[in-house]
Amino acid sequence: MEKMSINSAQIKSKLIQKALDLGFLDLKSSAYQILEDESKYYDKWLSCGYNADMQWMERNIDKRRDISLVLPEIMSIFTLSYNYFTGNIHKKNLGNDEGKTSRYAWGSDYHDIVLDKLNQLIEFAKSMLPESNWKAYVDTGPILEKQWALKSGLGWQGKNSLILSKNHGSYFFIGVLLTDHAFPADIQVKDYCGSCTKCIKACPTQAIVADKVIDSNKCISYWTIEAKADKSIPVDIAENAENWIYGCDICQEVCPWNKILPKMSEENLFKSRLDNGILNKAEIDSMSQEEFSNKFRKSPVKRLKLAGLKRNSRDILK
Repeated sequence: MEKMSINSAQIKSKLIQKALDLGFLDLKSSAYQILEDESKYYDKWLSCGYNADMQWMERNIDKRRDISLVLPEIMSIFTLSYNYFTGNIHKKNLGNDEGKTSRYAWGSDYHDIVLDKLNQLIEFAKSMLPESNWKAYVDTGPILEKQWALKSGLGWQGKNSLILSKNHGSYFFIGVLLTDHAFPADIQVKDYCGSCTKCIKACPTQAIVADKVIDSNKCISYWTIEAKADKSIPVDIAENAENWIYGCDICQEVCPWNKILPKMSEENLFKSRLDNGILNKAEIDSMSQEEFSNKFRKSPVKRLKLAGLKRNSRDILK
């Protein structure tokens, strides 16, 4: 069969081009290995209680360590970056009643958008390798995405724990493809953060407690997205939230690698459905469940639920 005679390097080249055609910024690959050191680091992070009450992060530790428990006979792991930057700039001089939302949540839910594109890429791969097995993840399973992004050379891990790219900054989602077909691996890239500590210094709640270490208990994003709606936001967090009521981009905004504005995303579904990413306190406080459901249909904000949004407004906005 002609398709089966194509070698893995050629197939990978075709996958890269297809990924670019689908809107991805980059595609890199790593060979399968057990993440021994990374798992020890993850276990230590959990033992410090830095995951706050996100108990789901304590599950499936074995799969995070050994990804072959997710896909048996796995040979290669692809990581891909998908740009979500749409030129979003929050307006200056916000009133105390105006809440900011993280850039990634201005449009539609990335899980659906990026996963669909990854599945299209799998279909393309299987047209060349019909006997191969694949699985796709976008922050949707027990996968240490950042660690595989590092292993594959998609970028390096900044002091704010995010994956950074010299060409694309950090405003991108990470997709992961697992396959039982062996592909040539890419080389890890060096850490270009150097002695820069701008993200650490800029965090108003001191959530970056060490290089690449985030304490969720101090993180604005945790409190405004993940914390259960019946939990009040601690006063020291609320008073330093700087109007962020859904997520927080401060450590990305100050990063030198994002200072030269990244390439604009061509994904129309990421374009803002909000006015400059702003939600007004009066609008939130009077919002009905029906209004919330309509406004945030297929939006990441729906994860927060109306009760959580109202809690954020109550505790952070004035």
